[in-house]
Amino acid sequence: STEPAVSGTTPTADSIPCDTLFRTDRPDIYLVIMESFSSHLMQSLGGEAPVAVQLDKLVGEGVLFTHFYANSFRTDRGLVSILSGYPAQPTTSLMKYPRKTQSLPSIARSLQQAGYATHYYYGGDADFTNMRSYLVSGGYETIVSDQDFPIADRLSKWGVHDHLLFRRVAADLKLRATARSEQQTASQLHPASGQQPQFTVIQTSSSHEPFEVPYQRLDNPRLNAFAYADSCIGGFVDELRKTPLWERSVVILVPDHLGCYPTPIDNFTVERYQIPLLLVGGAIQAPRRIGVYGSQHDLAATLLAQLGLDHSAFRFSKDLLNPRSPHFAFFTMPDGLGMITSDNRLIYDCQSSRTVIDEGNTPGLNLPLGQAYLQKLYDDIAQR
Repeated sequence: STEPAVSGTTPTADSIPCDTLFRTDRPDIYLVIMESFSSHLMQSLGGEAPVAVQLDKLVGEGVLFTHFYANSFRTDRGLVSILSGYPAQPTTSLMKYPRKTQSLPSIARSLQQAGYATHYYYGGDADFTNMRSYLVSGGYETIVSDQDFPIADRLSKWGVHDHLLFRRVAADLKLRATARSEQQTASQLHPASGQQPQFTVIQTSSSHEPFEVPYQRLDNPRLNAFAYADSCIGGFVDELRKTPLWERSVVILVPDHLGCYPTPIDNFTVERYQIPLLLVGGAIQAPRRIGVYGSQHDLAATLLAQLGLDHSAFRFSKDLLNPRSPHFAFFTMPDGLGMITSDNRLIYDCQSSRTVIDEGNTPGLNLPLGQAYLQKLYDDIAQR
């Protein structure tokens, strides 16, 4: 259904981008989901410590969204928000309900219909919280997880360390580059290279407690784990840059949620949900900063619109680059919601029926909008 979610917060479903970021119609897309990252780790976004130095370096050549928010506080909720363009809920993890998630839209499925091959890489357990079921129904043709690595490589509490994960991705890219041309039909071919475009999701895990990583740069174990993950991401981008794939590549960097830093973390603060969204790659037209407000679930419509693909199935996702789209960020915490616009920053505790934060030029503006949005979200879930 394309019925509006809430009057005044209605995404538009235009498939033609109003503001083009890419040099090519069908770039290879690498979506890197960074465990627990936050804007506070990046000096380019106001962070004090030089932690994510590779991301800060990439900001100079990429597209950075400066008012971007996580939808939730947990990985399972964040993945559904990112990959299905579907907002998180205060009291539910939708990934745990396969009968519900199989009806959700999927970036991978939409790209598959446009001729993309789809891949998912994760160094941990892909069966945790029904994740594999969700990915299979979402249209991922190959799923690589901890069981696909030698036992000797599974040295982390969560599986394999990030540098081994990216090494596996790089190795598979080389294999595909030599084997994927003759068997493909003309309709699947990349318009510039004669190769099928690829959509590859890489989910990191090393910047999660207990923060034990094979790397030492910072004394603080938490910050050192983030610095390690950052170094792995920078290394992957540098290796990709050395290949012919770079000129048709878009690397999307987005966290699953904010976690572990800064400490302590209070769920009922706006800063708990501020995360970076950064796009880099040879297929990016020019570096820039974009200040519109948005959340993880808006990535789906924004990406598909850039590719000229229909995103009407993503009824809660909005194209951040379409000036006719309402610009707001929506997120949830345990039994609470947040709605952020340029005029009002609001957090509401649903359990106690109490407004916790209400700041800006128009106090209270976002409370009825946020409540109505959440109600529409639960109405949609009930119908699935």
